[in-house]
Amino acid sequence: MLILIAEDDELILKTIEHKLVKEGYEVILTRNGKDAIETIQNTEVELIITDIMMPFASGIEILSAVKSSGKEIPVIMLSSMGQEEVVLNAFDLGASDFIVKPFSPNELMLRIKRFSVK
Repeated sequence: MLILIAEDDELILKTIEHKLVKEGYEVILTRNGKDAIETIQNTEVELIITDIMMPFASGIEILSAVKSSGKEIPVIMLSSMGQEEVVLNAFDLGASDFIVKPFSPNELMLRIKRFSVK
């Protein structure tokens, strides 16, 4: 399974990458929303993990790009903003899941496995 990780915090990005690779997943890393959207348009990713607050394009814009493309790609949103309004907005726009930072990499793996068959 090919997973796109869109995260501008290098420590979180590398932590997620390490965990996913260790579990046998292929990953593509992007550090801003613009690169994430370009990757989605040009690559057949099967799952997206994105932070909401990203440079150049937000995680919400990434989610909107996925939905407007017609692709059926699950999107797990990450955010340090756990306000109900942000969470509800993400789900209204079609997010598959939402995780508030800080989070356990093991919790993230459980959520990813709901969407994947390696």
